[in-house]
Amino acid sequence: MTFRSVRSRAAALGRRALPALAVMLFTALPLLAQDGGAAPAAEAEDLSLWDLIVASGFIGWVIIALSILTLAVIIENYVTLAREKLAPPEIVDEIQSLFEEGQFQEAMELCENEPSFFTKVCAAGIAKIGQPFEVIQTALQEMGDEEAIRLSQKISWISVLAAVSPMLGLFGTVQGMISSFQIIATTTNPTPAQLAQGIYVALLTTFEGLMVAIPATAAFAYLRNRLVRNIIEVGAIVEDLFERFRPTQN
Repeated sequence: MTFRSVRSRAAALGRRALPALAVMLFTALPLLAQDGGAAPAAEAEDLSLWDLIVASGFIGWVIIALSILTLAVIIENYVTLAREKLAPPEIVDEIQSLFEEGQFQEAMELCENEPSFFTKVCAAGIAKIGQPFEVIQTALQEMGDEEAIRLSQKISWISVLAAVSPMLGLFGTVQGMISSFQIIATTTNPTPAQLAQGIYVALLTTFEGLMVAIPATAAFAYLRNRLVRNIIEVGAIVEDLFERFRPTQN
């Protein structure tokens, strides 16, 4: 079946892609230690990663916490929205066997005891067995759409986090610029070092926000496309399973 070859290639790409995203989230910060920003070269060599995080202030800490949350949400969606989770192979095989034996009540009980995308859609169709095929088809489509929307909402949180992170970085940027302009307004002859401090913090929070947003946006696009592909594959299995109830045309 062509779906299996597509799924195996997609799973292989997924196993390579997610660790790369995780590495991007956790290893991008050390780049700050190599880019001292406005700090002199001699002082930049003495700055540790901890010093850079502390220098970014409260907004920086919020972004760091957000990066951990984003990574957790990405991993959770990657695991729970896998093809094997949406339609466990052993459950698919068991329901197919029950259908071939005509044991639809047992199939319904199995669907109720093993909730997943596949079993929920199947249960909606089994409940309409005995009615016209158009009614069964409509029930399958409605439940499939409902479950697809629910799963898409889970992924949408990654998009929200990807949008909030650079906004927090921009907030820190504005805060740093306000600090610099306040020095200009209240100091007769401000030194470059005094002005650079606020700008330094501004650039630091902006970098941290983008550090979270860029891999999160890539992860969202990948997981969204992966979910659509998996839903189409599972939908094809369900459609093939209930095709036996389609009336034959004479």
